[in-house]
Amino acid sequence: MRVLVVEDRPKMAALLGRGLRRDGASVDLVGSGEDALWMAAATVYDAIVLDLMLPGIDGLETCRRLRADDIWAPILILTARDAIEDRVVGLDQGADDYLTKPFALDELLARLRALARRGARERPSVLAAGDLRLDPSDRRVWRGGEEIDLPPKQFALLEALMRQPGRVFSRYELLERAWDNGYENRSNVVDVHVRVLRDRVDRPFGTRTIETVRGAGYRLRPDGGG
Repeated sequence: MRVLVVEDRPKMAALLGRGLRRDGASVDLVGSGEDALWMAAATVYDAIVLDLMLPGIDGLETCRRLRADDIWAPILILTARDAIEDRVVGLDQGADDYLTKPFALDELLARLRALARRGARERPSVLAAGDLRLDPSDRRVWRGGEEIDLPPKQFALLEALMRQPGRVFSRYELLERAWDNGYENRSNVVDVHVRVLRDRVDRPFGTRTIETVRGAGYRLRPDGGG
C-alpha cells in the first residue's frame, strides 16, 4: 500500500510515517495542500491521509481540488474539529472517512486498510451529464450556467437517473427511490413527475435528456441530451 500523508506538524507527520511503515506501507510525507496536489497528480496512491488544518490551501479545499482533478484515491481526513457540520462538509467534498484527534494509531491503520480495499473508483461530489449538473449535498441543479429550481420529488428522480446515466430504470424502481413505502398512489405518479421534470430541465433548453424506453421505463442520456 502506498500512502500520501498531508500533515504540517513535523512530530505528527513523523509519527504517522513510522506507524504506516511498520504496517508495511510505502509513505510520502508533505506539509501543505499545494504539495499534496502535485504529488497526487504525479503518483498513484492507494490512500491519502489529509489533515484539515493546513497552511495555505486547507484540507477541505485540497480534498475538493483532488476530486476536481479526477484523483480518486480514498481520502481519510484527520481533524481536531468534532462538530458534526465539519464532518459532513468533509465527506460532501469527496472524503471517504475521517478520524478526530486524538486517535489510536491502530484504528487509523485499520481504516486505511479498509479504504485501500475499496480501490480508487470515481465518485464525484457533483453529478454531471453533459452540461446538466446536480449537487446532492447542496440540492442544486444547473443546466450550463443557469440554475434550475426543482421540487423535492423531481430532484430525487433526477438524482437517481444521474447516478447511473444510460441505465434504464423501471417506474417501480424510480418510485422506490423517491417515495416511501407508505405511499399508495402508484398508478401514474412517476410519469406525471417525469413530465414535470422534463418541463424544468429539458424543454426550456431544447434538450432531450430523459428518454422513455417503451415498455421498460426511463433513462438519462450520458451526454445530457445536448
